[in-house]
Amino acid sequence: MRERIKMNQITEAHNDQEIGIVFIHGAGLNSSIWDAVISEMEVPCLAVHYPGRSGDERSLKSLTINDYVAHMTAQIERWGVRKFVIVAHSLGGALGLKVAEVMGERVKGYIAVGAAIPKDGGSFLSILPFPNRLIMGIMLRLLGTKPPESAIKQSLCHDLTSEQTETIARNFVADSARIYLDRYETHAPDVPKLYVKLAEDRDLSLPIQESAAANLKADDTITLPCGHLPMLSQPQALSEALRTFLDNKI
Repeated sequence: MRERIKMNQITEAHNDQEIGIVFIHGAGLNSSIWDAVISEMEVPCLAVHYPGRSGDERSLKSLTINDYVAHMTAQIERWGVRKFVIVAHSLGGALGLKVAEVMGERVKGYIAVGAAIPKDGGSFLSILPFPNRLIMGIMLRLLGTKPPESAIKQSLCHDLTSEQTETIARNFVADSARIYLDRYETHAPDVPKLYVKLAEDRDLSLPIQESAAANLKADDTITLPCGHLPMLSQPQALSEALRTFLDNKI
């Protein structure tokens, strides 16, 4: 799968002062979830994808956090935009912290959307309350990272259209368990940061999101009245939040 780029914003020679957006999706999903949001933006946009999507048939079972990060940063390097804001969703919030660490001063802002932000470089599981993290750890090791289709639809898609729901369930990818289980060993970047809470999220509860916002040390938080996938259920509202952040903070 090629990285998804808003092509009308890409020129042969980018202005070094131009700031774009890098979108990072969550586990099991793919970069196409950002299409409706990207269509609303007036800056260069790149939606990166994880390993194991269309055209990449390698096994994901043994891949590490660093393998995922290297796969995404290579796409950013090919893109060519020097400065950008990271917009990261769900488990992509933790992976995005590592991307920001690698990209260094090129990262000018960080927006977490219903995202998992571990404390003190912990694992994704560390954001869950006990005993949830213990139970989920056992399930990931025994059953893998792809939930039953019914669970995907109920937790991720309860406020989506039937067509969107079927697409998400059909295309869901079993990512490496290591991106859930391993420690991220990094911290929030020292840039302007926004956390977008999702009031009706059945995958990450509001208390977990509030803890994640605190771990991010977010400068601001906003709340959208939707479930786990606002880029599909409320793309205009999410796009407006991104534009406001860019206008006021960057």
